Amino acid sequence: MIRIGILGDIGSGKTFVAKNFGFPVFDADYEVSKLYQKEKKIFYKIKKIFPKYIKSFPIKKEEIIEALIVNNINLKKLIKIVHAEIRKKLLTFLKKNKNKRFVILDVPLLLENKLNKKSDVLIFIDSKNKDILKRLKKRKNFNEIIYRRFKNIQLPLKYKKKKAHFIIKNNFTKKIVQNNIKTILNTLI
Repeated sequence: MIRIGILGDIGSGKTFVAKNFGFPVFDADYEVSKLYQKEKKIFYKIKKIFPKYIKSFPIKKEEIIEALIVNNINLKKLIKIVHAEIRKKLLTFLKKNKNKRFVILDVPLLLENKLNKKSDVLIFIDSKNKDILKRLKKRKNFNEIIYRRFKNIQLPLKYKKKKAHFIIKNNFTKKIVQNNIKTILNTLI
């Protein structure tokens, strides 16, 4: 199994690109929202650190955002709780897909949380800043303060780009992304 890690800026289209590979995708953002909706033990842990903000189960994203706006330290506490669970989910995903030729890791903090292996193939999604901001502002729960805080805990984009084995210039058109993916897969096979 070849693990392909997708790197890039918030809103650069990592998930869009990951889904176009046609192989099993571990989507960390999706897994986090499932944790908020289905895992009572996560609810209790998060409620313990944010008792004023987290009202009831399932956890509402708006409540998380409100708690994070108030204090930057809250983000680190939240990440510690959530990423411990995401790590477990990733291991389960990898075991389940161990016989697949490729698996795609769509994990926003892949390098930051040391979830990658030396043998992973890393692909950097390069998008124009104006396109990213335009897309982010369309998101239902977009908040500029939270966006900046997440940007501050990420490794610099130049570093991620340098670490990548491949770069996909994402202009958010399916055909161009699929052509880039085809070229990368042909190189890896």
